[in-house]
Amino acid sequence: MSLIEQVEAALDTIRPYLETDGGNVSVEEITPENVVKLKYLGACGNCPMSIMTLKAGIEEAIKKAVPEITGVEAINLTDIDDPNAVLPANLR
Repeated sequence: MSLIEQVEAALDTIRPYLETDGGNVSVEEITPENVVKLKYLGACGNCPMSIMTLKAGIEEAIKKAVPEITGVEAINLTDIDDPNAVLPANLR
């Protein structure tokens, strides 16, 4: 199974939760440094909890299933300075 297939399989384990709230993600790229670049889709694109979803949900699921992945980034993440953003405690 290729790296992208492994990442997609990991995302499939959490997609039902994203879809429940009207969102999803798509893999845009896996860099040569094995960083996954995602795009938030639907409601996830402007959700104030998108930072927490990325760090506590998506990144954790991908790294657990695919240890070769060194990081996960969203290309259209809610800005960390957005007053409505909900942050995991370790980001601030």
